[in-house]
Amino acid sequence: MFNFKNTTTEISNSGIDTVILSVGATEQFGPYLPMHLDTLIAELYADAYGRELNAYVLPTIPFNTSEEHANFKGTVTISPNILTAMLEDVIINLTRQGVTKFLVCTGHGGSYWESAFIKNINYKYPQIILISANHNTNLAWEAAVEKAGLQGLNEIHGGLLSVCTAMWLCPELVRINSMGSDIPSENRLYADYLGWGKLTQEGCWGKFEEGIYSQKELAEKGKIFWETFITKRTDGLKQTLMRDTVEKQKHDYER
Repeated sequence: MFNFKNTTTEISNSGIDTVILSVGATEQFGPYLPMHLDTLIAELYADAYGRELNAYVLPTIPFNTSEEHANFKGTVTISPNILTAMLEDVIINLTRQGVTKFLVCTGHGGSYWESAFIKNINYKYPQIILISANHNTNLAWEAAVEKAGLQGLNEIHGGLLSVCTAMWLCPELVRINSMGSDIPSENRLYADYLGWGKLTQEGCWGKFEEGIYSQKELAEKGKIFWETFITKRTDGLKQTLMRDTVEKQKHDYER
């Protein structure tokens, strides 16, 4: 695996033909957690997928489509048109250098542009292949929840799992305070239409109660969850990329 800290000579001599594009976010995580958690998660994905695919890992983009959080001060949201146009430009640039395989991953659950972008790029540029690591996400989530001892977790953003994540990745930035609340199930109907300031308490879709777990236990749960989740999502990734590449080459030949 190589990344942007390597030299152009090292990357050129490596023969690498695969690139990892990762996108995080800068958005509120309730009143007590830092706003770069999705970026840290995207970096974890990128490093794991880069090692698995022996790829060139680019820096993680720290902005995303975070409209649901945009009324919370400090959140940055950009339009899907701007984001995907930038990613497409990156792909075009690297394709001219001989890269033929790309993987995109996002640390933000609201990245609804991702699947449409992948489909469009593969249609538009038949000489390359772009995939994601979403081939077994549901199974990976269930396995990670169970292994971390988080059964019954009812959280989308800014609850117990978010605190566990922050306590593992950036404990020096965390203030341990109870936050959030149980969100009525009917509010999910409006999650993509209304800002979360109107749908949640403190911007948290989920809750965290101080005093149930020690700081060490929170960090350990975060570590176990994400290591399990990412490992499960990485399983079969190389085979998926190889299969999709062969199928695309076969399709292009038949055309």
